[in-house]
Amino acid sequence: MRLLRELRLRGRREIQEIRPNCYVHRIETNANGRVIGTAYFDEKRVAHLQKAKAVVVCANGAETPRLLLLSANKQFPNGLANSSGLVGKYLMLNSGPSAMAVFEHPLNDYKGVAVSRVLHDFYELDPQKVGFYGGGGLDARFDLTPINFALNGYDMGGLPPGTPRWGKEFKAALAHNYTRTLEIVSHGTSLPVESNSFSLDPDLQDAWGLPALRMTYKDHPDDLKLGAFLRDRIMELLDVANAVQKWASPVEEQTFAYHLLGTCRMGNDPKSSIINADHRAHDVKNLFLCDGSSLVTSGRGQPTETISALAYRAADRITALAGRGDI
Repeated sequence: MRLLRELRLRGRREIQEIRPNCYVHRIETNANGRVIGTAYFDEKRVAHLQKAKAVVVCANGAETPRLLLLSANKQFPNGLANSSGLVGKYLMLNSGPSAMAVFEHPLNDYKGVAVSRVLHDFYELDPQKVGFYGGGGLDARFDLTPINFALNGYDMGGLPPGTPRWGKEFKAALAHNYTRTLEIVSHGTSLPVESNSFSLDPDLQDAWGLPALRMTYKDHPDDLKLGAFLRDRIMELLDVANAVQKWASPVEEQTFAYHLLGTCRMGNDPKSSIINADHRAHDVKNLFLCDGSSLVTSGRGQPTETISALAYRAADRITALAGRGDI
């Protein structure tokens, strides 16, 4: 089913159409270096060109830089809007060690909202006192369904280490612990490092025969120190709360990526950023990027509301530019 929504732009009535199950794999430009539209495969893998006066890319920190890199041509040999050479670089992932605990009485934390308590006492740490740069927040949550609680093992969910994984004792532990378990998760900074990046894999291809995405990432030493600091604060909290049993996830190099930020940085200097404050690409006047890729720091918590706020602002900026005929 196609969803249509009427838009009014400069007095004209236009139709916006959402086309599901399509795969945009390239942004096309003309001889003047302006975007003319996007190339995509439909659900039957038939190739199309959708012409456009302007293109707004909102594929976040991984697929936005990949699309720009896939759109390389003679004018942009290193990728579209990539004269700086920084598309895909400075990838940031919010660090986030966690710990879990079992309490004597039922907490029933599976009821209600997933995150109901947030602690910002460690949001801004003094590097002179702690010996590293960064900070973050802690939130108490329990967002595991019963089946995930049973199957997730000891890391990031479920039962304490040493719990039987089969049989009568396993079932008894599930029944007893599900209502008595609390998880506290940290959300800390990840420092921007140029070598942390997304790039096109030279060998691996996706199902359409296009270069797959390759991630290169190594945590900054301060990120690991921050993770250990926040984990220790979580364990102290669980002690004060009189947990019967507690255990923490290890602080180690991240191998699971979420909150993909920073790979198409916003800034005033085209030599050190990809887009300006209007979310417009420095190199391509009618190309806009609006997602987590534009962030220059990882922040100290969930980035969704920041990204949403930027999206509202970008819509206003783009509308104003269009109204002045400046796209």
